[in-house]
Formats: sequence, structure tokens, C-alpha cells
Amino acid sequence: MPSNKSVSDAPITQFINCRILREHRLQRDDLWVRDGRILDPEKLFFDEQGYADKRVDCEGSIIAPGFIDVQINGGYGIDFSQACEDVCSGVSFVAKKILEHGVTSFCPTLVTSPPAVYHKVLPQVKVHNGGCHGAGVLGFHLEGPFISLEKKGAHPAQFLRPFKSGDISDLMEAYGSLDNVAMVTLAPELANSQSVVRELSQRGITVSLGHSVANLSQAEDAVKHGASFITHLFNAMLPFHHRDPGIVGLLTSDQVPAGRTVYYGMIADGIHTNPAALRIAHRAHPSGLVLVTDAITAMGLPPGRHTLGQQVIEIQGLHAYVAGTTTLCGSIATMDMCVRHFKQASGCSVEEALEAASLHPAQLLGISSKKGNLDYGSDADLVLLDEALNIKATYISGEEVWRKEP
Repeated sequence: MPSNKSVSDAPITQFINCRILREHRLQRDDLWVRDGRILDPEKLFFDEQGYADKRVDCEGSIIAPGFIDVQINGGYGIDFSQACEDVCSGVSFVAKKILEHGVTSFCPTLVTSPPAVYHKVLPQVKVHNGGCHGAGVLGFHLEGPFISLEKKGAHPAQFLRPFKSGDISDLMEAYGSLDNVAMVTLAPELANSQSVVRELSQRGITVSLGHSVANLSQAEDAVKHGASFITHLFNAMLPFHHRDPGIVGLLTSDQVPAGRTVYYGMIADGIHTNPAALRIAHRAHPSGLVLVTDAITAMGLPPGRHTLGQQVIEIQGLHAYVAGTTTLCGSIATMDMCVRHFKQASGCSVEEALEAASLHPAQLLGISSKKGNLDYGSDADLVLLDEALNIKATYISGEEVWRKEP
């Protein structure tokens, strides 16, 4: 029983024999948790004369913040863009399964769909914390329908939309509501887009640039109006050109307002981005790199035909194509796979690889005061990993929610 009644009756857990990712480096230290949050042991010892009720021997594991996936379209046969009567159960199913890949919170992502789909799906899933039931939902990522026809990728052309008025009514007509929306991907070259970028940013919704033929100047204007993310860098945008580097140029732009960071999503599955391109991006702007899976229905499923939104897709090996074409349409990679591949392909440190899946997405979404790090007071969403960055166990709010079978 804890001796620190004056503060809390909640039991205290001490993780021992571990290396903790804190302040950008792995440190040999114990990790203390109470009430779902990370505890400052100094305060516990000296102010409260408290001690641990339970010790967890991590057997030399690395402890990192839980991974955050801001772009995941589904998995295990579930497609978030399919309107059904019980969207919640599908989201919950995926939320439970991704625990084994170290993901403790995520943004269910909808690809371009007709308004009826948004109107049916969005009201059914609320932002909520994770737990033994599965990873927490941080809000939807709506990828489309306000994107470029030329760079639509796997998005169905018939459901793309322009901004007619440039105000909130365009968004409401398409989506029905912006409740429980965390991020919107749009093409900044569309007429009337800048006022929409400003409106979304003012509402605390992250604006991402993607599926776009924008030049650098248009992308910089969007950033000045509040955009802060690039959806799957290099994919579905103009290729880098030395006279106009397009959206890619934001990584080294001198027009980004002081104190602001532009983050960029990277699908590090070994397919969507050549390792050399991944290295160029990382070396140009390491603090902005956010690993995303862009995982689709077929993650965790065998090869064959599956659905993604309104499209039929085909899995061949590790590749996912729009059926009958060579157009890539998302990945079947898991987040832990992306972390390992990113480290191997970029030559970055273990710390950098782990922060690209935790700290950076939390900073992007404006939630790094409680997620994405192991600072005192932060949520105790943790992942235990071995030296090769394989997941050994996942914790949410200090409670074990998944452990690899011995």
C-alpha cells in the first residue's frame, strides 16, 4: 500500500532494468507511473516519502513513448471509408490489433468519398483514450475530397470537389461536421483554399498539404495561413525540380514563419519512397519527419483483392495497387516495421527512429504536453522494445495492454 496517502491512493508502478527515451537520448533509469501518468521520483521520495507498489523488470528493454499513427486507412479487413451501421466496431477492431505494433493512439483516415459516407461515418466515432480495448482515437484524418485531379493517386475522381465559396460551408457540405476531426489533407493550389486553411487552423484542426500540383509559393502561402503538415512526402505531388521544388521545398523554405515547424509524413515501407529520397528528406529536415503507415484494409491480410473506400485494390507481395493498374494505394506496413525500416534505410539513431513515430506526430497534433514523450506528468503510453526495435509489450496509461508471447 502506498505511503503517500496525502497525494493519491493510486498504486505506483516502477519499471526497472530499462533504458528510457527522454530528452532525445536513451538513458539508464527507472520509470515511475501513477494514475496513468509518469511520475517524478524525486518528488515521490522527498515530498511524499512514497515507494513502488509494483515493480516491472524490463530485462534490459528500451522504453519509448507509444507510437502515434496520423494516417491509417484501416487494416485486418476493415476499411474506415466504408459507410456501415457500426463503424465503431471496425475502428475498435483495428485499434485493438495495432497495439501489438506499438501504436497507442491514431487518426482513423478517410480517403476521398461521397458526402453520404462522411455524413454517416464521422458522427459514429468520437475522440477517446486508449486502454485494454485498444489504441486511443485522436480524431479523424480526412484525406480529400479537396485535392488535385492530376495527383489523385488512388482517390476516385468522381468524388473530388473544389472550394466553391472558400468558407466553412464547403467543408460542411462535404463532411457534415468537423467534430472529432483532427486533420484535413487538401491541395493548396485549389481556388479559395487559403481561407479554408485559415478557418481549419483557427479551429485547431491540423491542415496538411497533399495530392497536389502546388508550386513552392502556393505551398508557402498555405503554411503562412496555418498549414503545418505534408501528406506522404514525395507521393502524389510534383517531383522536386531545382527551379521550383514544389511542396517538397517546404523542408528547407525560408518563408516558414518564425517558431513554426512544417512536419511531413513518410511512408517508410521500402516501397513508397526510395531509401535515397528518404535520406535526403531526413538530412534536410530531421525534426519534421513523421512516420505514417498509410495502412489500408489489407494490412494483416493475405494477397488478393480487397476494398479501399470506393476502389477495389489488389495485394501483390508487399505492394498494394488499385486493381488492374500500377497505382500504389497505401501500404500494408505496420508502424513497428516502418520504424525499423526507417532506421536501417536512413542510418539514423535509434532515438531518431523512435521519435519520428512518437514525439513528432504528437508535436504536429499539438498534444506533446501529454503524449509522444516520457516527461514527468505525461500520459504513461509506453512501448517496450528489444535492441532490434521489435515490440515486446505495449502500455496505455501505465497498464499493460499487449505483451508478446514468450
